Amino acid sequence: MNNDATVTVMQALMSRRSIRAFLPDAVDETTLRQIFDHARRAPSGSNTQPWKAYVLTGEARDALSRKILAVYNDPEADKLHEEEFAYYPRNWTSPFIDRRRELGWSLYSLLGITRDDKTRMKAQLGRNFEFFGAPAGVIFVTDRSMEQGSWLDYGMFLQSVMLMARAFGLDTCPQAAFNRYHRIIAEHLALPDNEIVVCGMSIGYADLSQPENALVSKREEVDDFVRFLK
Repeated sequence: MNNDATVTVMQALMSRRSIRAFLPDAVDETTLRQIFDHARRAPSGSNTQPWKAYVLTGEARDALSRKILAVYNDPEADKLHEEEFAYYPRNWTSPFIDRRRELGWSLYSLLGITRDDKTRMKAQLGRNFEFFGAPAGVIFVTDRSMEQGSWLDYGMFLQSVMLMARAFGLDTCPQAAFNRYHRIIAEHLALPDNEIVVCGMSIGYADLSQPENALVSKREEVDDFVRFLK
């Protein structure tokens, strides 16, 4: 484990962030297996373990990227695709929309993208479908019979994957952007009808020379969202 197993839970939590540019350095399958071997200890209601992951590297990853980008860059084809479930609110309200806008414009500012540069905005969004250059991409799915409680369990599993990646000196970016192209993903992975795409994730080594990786999203102070009752 990275740094002689001295990476603590606290360090992993505080250093985890969404990385949007990765080095091409490969991540060996043994390391990826260890990440999932530890993450499987995530809690789930009645031990249902509602998670399943497809790890893509090499041509399996590149072929999926090409298929999605071919549609993404074709307006007529792209409008035929939509999410199976609403990840974000259908009606945005404050403070949630404010936080989203702040994050978006902070990223664009680092990249030198102005508010009227729609071409570069689209290109940056399209980087999602290249897994931001990461050597490994993951598509997470669950069974369609699962209800909201199991999706909460799934979030704990995803967090466990990301924290374990930090313990091995790796970085990640969880990506809901893939959800729009669930039909392309389902065909590429030959998903059975009972499996629904939850999200994607990039895993690899951060390219710290790239400006987008200087982005650290803000968090509310504890007293803003926690009430201590005595």
